[in-house]
Amino acid sequence: MPASESRINNPTAERLANALDTHGLILRGAFSLEPDDNLGEGALVMVGNAGGAMWADFKGQMRGEPDPLDSWTRRTIDPLAEQFQARVIYPFDWPHPPFQRWAKRAEALASSPIGLLIHPRFGLWHAYRAALVFPRGVDGLNAAQRPADNPCESCVEKPCLTSCPVNAFSQAGYDVPACAGYLASPSGKTCKNAGCAARNACPVGPEFRYPGDQIRFHMAAFSRTIA
Repeated sequence: MPASESRINNPTAERLANALDTHGLILRGAFSLEPDDNLGEGALVMVGNAGGAMWADFKGQMRGEPDPLDSWTRRTIDPLAEQFQARVIYPFDWPHPPFQRWAKRAEALASSPIGLLIHPRFGLWHAYRAALVFPRGVDGLNAAQRPADNPCESCVEKPCLTSCPVNAFSQAGYDVPACAGYLASPSGKTCKNAGCAARNACPVGPEFRYPGDQIRFHMAAFSRTIA
């Protein structure tokens, strides 16, 4: 069948979800586009991951590239965007698109005390990999804005603010130099190997915690970013 005939003119949420599931990715909500978005008409659909489902597919295709996760994401999403006739936008595009703002419009999310977006089910163990723009929307996918259910509001102890070994997180914000200095020190191997202590302390969604090798991969990339 010619490629043009294999494309899906009227995508449904089920078809799209199944295509993403092959790679351990999931639909992360959607919203109707407005004129101020400067993306035309239609709907923007967020694509991402929760837990470690994505890791197996990525690890099996990892190559010796400068940014292996970004490269894998393009190799994975670009063909799907073409198949479903959608425009794809990545968080690592330049200038950086407002993915955090889009995420809050797409599903029930809130900002946690340590700055990461928290999901009422996934906790802090989730991420966004791409956004798909569909001029005609996606059948079966609610594109209405959803109010955020912030689990941090009912968390009295807030262990995320007291677990960092160098107190990099507080109500005042994130102390980047303190975090970077600690990760660069011999003691920083603890966080590099086991993950950010503040993130690990969050009681929401522990069953979605990334597997060890995925945590080490992300922590290595994060350490290079803030160094």
